[in-house]
Amino acid sequence: MKLDAHQHFWNYNIRDYGWIGEEMSVIQRSFLPEDLQPILTESGLSGCVAVQARQSLEETNWLLELADKHEFIKGVVGWVDLCSEEASSQLEKVAANPWLKGVRHVIQDEPDVKFVLRENFQQGIALLEQYNLAYDLLVSKEQLPYAVELVQKFPQQRFVIDHLAKPDIKAGVISPWKEAMEAMASYSNVHCKLSGMVTEADWNKWTQEDFTPYLDTVLRAFGSERVMYGSDWPVCTVAGTYAEVFNLLQTHVRSLPEAEQQLILGDNCASFYNL
Repeated sequence: MKLDAHQHFWNYNIRDYGWIGEEMSVIQRSFLPEDLQPILTESGLSGCVAVQARQSLEETNWLLELADKHEFIKGVVGWVDLCSEEASSQLEKVAANPWLKGVRHVIQDEPDVKFVLRENFQQGIALLEQYNLAYDLLVSKEQLPYAVELVQKFPQQRFVIDHLAKPDIKAGVISPWKEAMEAMASYSNVHCKLSGMVTEADWNKWTQEDFTPYLDTVLRAFGSERVMYGSDWPVCTVAGTYAEVFNLLQTHVRSLPEAEQQLILGDNCASFYNL
């Protein structure tokens, strides 16, 4: 079974999705399960994990409702306010829903590069283990070293890095991102999504070879047991079709043994998120 570990749904409006600027006008519309399901089927995928795109409990509950209605949505990574004094009660409510598999905050948009080291945020992270929830780390390359400090403090918590921590693929820069990712990979409770790459490259003229050093770095550091495919659909469509994004990764891993390919393209996602 092949699975997409990272995609989004939304009912578009300019107020809630102001980050979708004019240069991303192709995704200034709603994207719903009926849009994604045929695309997954065409590429031979059986299901996906729906990930939050807004910092709201309303969206989390909406995604959980979608998962309940659509069999191909295998799980949800939602949002709760982990920095709030109400984090425990918020988690208790949403974690009662079996479709909730993890939590995420858009840390990359926080101006404080040390956001993950805030005491109230870490108090929220400490609550996740009791609900058996994973945590998606959406950090920029500048925030990555502090994320390494975070995971060091929570050895029992399952973490997954989204989008390879957003290296500068367009400029071809690999250090100090490479060294920080190798440090992150030294913690066995941390996984990495092979996702969100085409939007870090040149949207109009990326090539397969642009991604090779970054994928090679992650695969060497984490091994095939701790990485998973994710499309970042529909965001990825500003730089390529779903099929192009999926084929990019399939092409890179096709020299690996078939068992390792299956781990990367589905099994790791299923086991990490308890799907």
